[in-house]
Amino acid sequence: MKGVLDTKGVILALFFGIVLFFYGGPQYLALMLIFFFLAMVVTRYDYDIKRELGLYEHERGWENVLSNGFLPTILAVLSPIIGPMPFMASMAAVTADKFGSEIGVLDPHDPVSIFSLKPVKPGTSGGMSMIGTVGSLAGACTIGVSAAFIFGISPTAAFLIGLAGLAGSIADTAFGVLEEAGIGTKGTTNFICSLVGALIGYYFIV
Repeated sequence: MKGVLDTKGVILALFFGIVLFFYGGPQYLALMLIFFFLAMVVTRYDYDIKRELGLYEHERGWENVLSNGFLPTILAVLSPIIGPMPFMASMAAVTADKFGSEIGVLDPHDPVSIFSLKPVKPGTSGGMSMIGTVGSLAGACTIGVSAAFIFGISPTAAFLIGLAGLAGSIADTAFGVLEEAGIGTKGTTNFICSLVGALIGYYFIV
């Protein structure tokens, strides 16, 4: 994990992993590890271009780990009561957001604001691009397919988890407009992303 997360980020990620294993079980930890692997791959994809754009982050801190991992970890702990779907959907959401932000900046066309539809600079919170949106769906569906193998859920449920992840990513983008206005941070939008995914998983996916 070193080189992807700073020291505090590694410590917090290990803590979340231990909690996931002991309170959720190896299946929950496995899905979190898949997210981490996918996030690492997509972050390093075309990193030279991202560096030129000033958008490449070599190491993430504990704040990033907290905003992406806190709610899924709580959902894993509560899974005997609420079931596994909220956890899976929240993981799909944070994966979708990661794919969207990392792949979207590589779109040759400028993203547009989710509300005004006016072009904005790549990397601007609240901006959406075609490639980024497709990437978000791909990332979320990858978690859905992984959950089908790990948890034994149906293909329909796996597809719905993918859609829940995309919805969470879109919510992240919408609240990113407030972030650009100085209301909230990237951490709060990440948390909202995972929360929207979790709520859809709880109420709409069986």
